[in-house]
Amino acid sequence: MENSFNTEINGKTLTIETGKLAKQASGSVVVQYGETIVLVTVVSSNQETKQDFLPLTVEYQEKIYAAGRIPGNYFRREIGRPSEKETLTARLIDRPIRPLFPKGYRYETQVIATVLSMDQENDPDFLAMIGASAALEISDIPFEGPIACARVGRIDGQYVINPTISECDSSDINIFVVGSKTGIVMVEGGGDVVSESDVLEAIFFAHEAIQPIIDMQVRLKEAFGVPKRPYDPPVKDDALVQIVESKAYDPLCDAIITPGKMERQRAVREVKSKIFEELGDDFAERKDEVYDIFDDVKRKISRDLVLKKGRRIDNRKFDEVRHISCQPGILPRPHGSALFTRGETQVLGVLTLGSGRDEQRVETLSGEVFRPFMLHYNFPPFSVGEVKRLGGPSRRDVGHGGLSTRALEKVLPAKEEFDYTIRLVSEVLESNGSSSMGTVCSGTMALMDGGVPIKAPVSGIAMGLVKEGDQIVILSDILGDEDHTGDMDFKVAGTKDGITALQMDIKILELSKDIMGKALEQARVGRLHILDKMLDSIDVPREEISPYAPKIITIKINPDKIRDIIGPGGKVIRAIQAETNTQIEIDDSGAVKIAAVSTQEAEEALRMINEITAEPEVGEVYEGTVVKITDFGAFVQILPGTDGLVHISQLAPQRVKKVSDVVKEGEIIKVKVLEVGRDGKIRLSRKAVLEQDG
Repeated sequence: MENSFNTEINGKTLTIETGKLAKQASGSVVVQYGETIVLVTVVSSNQETKQDFLPLTVEYQEKIYAAGRIPGNYFRREIGRPSEKETLTARLIDRPIRPLFPKGYRYETQVIATVLSMDQENDPDFLAMIGASAALEISDIPFEGPIACARVGRIDGQYVINPTISECDSSDINIFVVGSKTGIVMVEGGGDVVSESDVLEAIFFAHEAIQPIIDMQVRLKEAFGVPKRPYDPPVKDDALVQIVESKAYDPLCDAIITPGKMERQRAVREVKSKIFEELGDDFAERKDEVYDIFDDVKRKISRDLVLKKGRRIDNRKFDEVRHISCQPGILPRPHGSALFTRGETQVLGVLTLGSGRDEQRVETLSGEVFRPFMLHYNFPPFSVGEVKRLGGPSRRDVGHGGLSTRALEKVLPAKEEFDYTIRLVSEVLESNGSSSMGTVCSGTMALMDGGVPIKAPVSGIAMGLVKEGDQIVILSDILGDEDHTGDMDFKVAGTKDGITALQMDIKILELSKDIMGKALEQARVGRLHILDKMLDSIDVPREEISPYAPKIITIKINPDKIRDIIGPGGKVIRAIQAETNTQIEIDDSGAVKIAAVSTQEAEEALRMINEITAEPEVGEVYEGTVVKITDFGAFVQILPGTDGLVHISQLAPQRVKKVSDVVKEGEIIKVKVLEVGRDGKIRLSRKAVLEQDG
């Protein structure tokens, strides 16, 4: 029996195969597109946990052998910690499949996607996503799929499904779209300042393209799927539900609309504690049940507040943005800084400028990549009033940083225009809704405060959704509580002219084109309002960079002179760097970049390099050293590594019988360049200088 199915996507064959590899997993598939191959496995434990959430972990791993290379690190093997690309791709898989497990499913579940082969043309990430859905479909694990995905680009005005890695460089849209048979499940990506209508069209162009992949998974499940394991969602005790609701409803209605996040949380906690006290010792062993029902009541009240009473928990209008405060230039020593506060979300953006040596080197399946722009997002526990151990960046931190990077990188100046390595750090100081979009806003202002000539300022906003049946409400600038109780988290960033980045996650099964269109338009109005507030504080980049930023001077020299600057074993260039406290980089084209702490140091290094690389000009007078005497004249070094001949007839106005009668080796004399021959030989004259001075 055939164990694979295939379909044609953008002129290439997409194949899903099962029953060949990793057969002891609950579900296992191999997905191939071109010569890129990904193995995806899913396993779910048979032992139910006592956790109050879905214990799902998703891992995506790129094996360097997949590209036919040996890892370049010291250990020559894939290191344990996932790369940024691996983390971001794991999140791309996790976010759309998590809402599709049945509510209350508490069995530990793991999805592992492994890149086995990579052809340098087709990115494995969308294959991993497709494979996760297919593996879950054919397994015994309960899952409300199938779903599928595609990357959509636009090249020369034409939408393209799954453009190659090289084609993405010339595409002004790059969006990763996950959908079901009838709607959109997740969106991640951006564009080169593109309109909302173009983004919407691109998303549903991709949705149409994934339908054959969904049909293929249906056929795969019919042919090779196993019966789903028996699973009955936990049933709540109706009597206990009625007791908790009767005690919690009225006080929760008041607590939920308490102004201020911390005060609101405190009021809700007091209601919860009071209810448990009233229930007494008889319910001591049913604490988790009580708290679960309490959370359901809280969610219902929050949603009814929007849908039935037409108001939000902080009493804003549905399209209203919270109060905004912007303060650029608040830190004296960093090269740029800005504090962005929107309601109870506060983000400090800090800019550091560096030289080419500060670029980040990243090993990928496509080879080494050097990144001149880095954005690092930090979310300390105090930002939400919690106590936690500090550690490295979490998956959430990496994901938020990746979204903010996409939002800003499209407006950065070209390297030829601004030859600096740029690092932005986002320090989230308070969080109550969309710190990632706060990062975009603070980052934009920090760039402008640092004198980075960005093409246009960027702002961002997070949108929410509450949907019950045909009743739909879209919320602008959502709070953290609105995110928890709502059905959508839709982040959109861009300039006044269009979108640079977007990310959408939903908790319901799918979204229609109409809802997404309304959300995008409401987001556009909101982010333009935020942008106006930002521009009130700083509307253009500063004319000068910080005096504490490195000074970078770039010049072009004759490539033949590169060896003279470097010297034997790098002796000359090291000496210049040590004497001037600079960093000097030279490429094969003859481009020389000098980076220094001060302008004076950079200019001194430039002077020394110019001396080494200077070309003699006919008619110019130079002060040189006599390096050799012969019967017919004297050789004089007029520039480092550049000698010329003063013929005996050009040593003095009068006739010279013996060269040593006029000059000695080591003597410093002034000479004029008479001629530079095609062969590089230089004719000099001491006589011409003497006659000119006389």
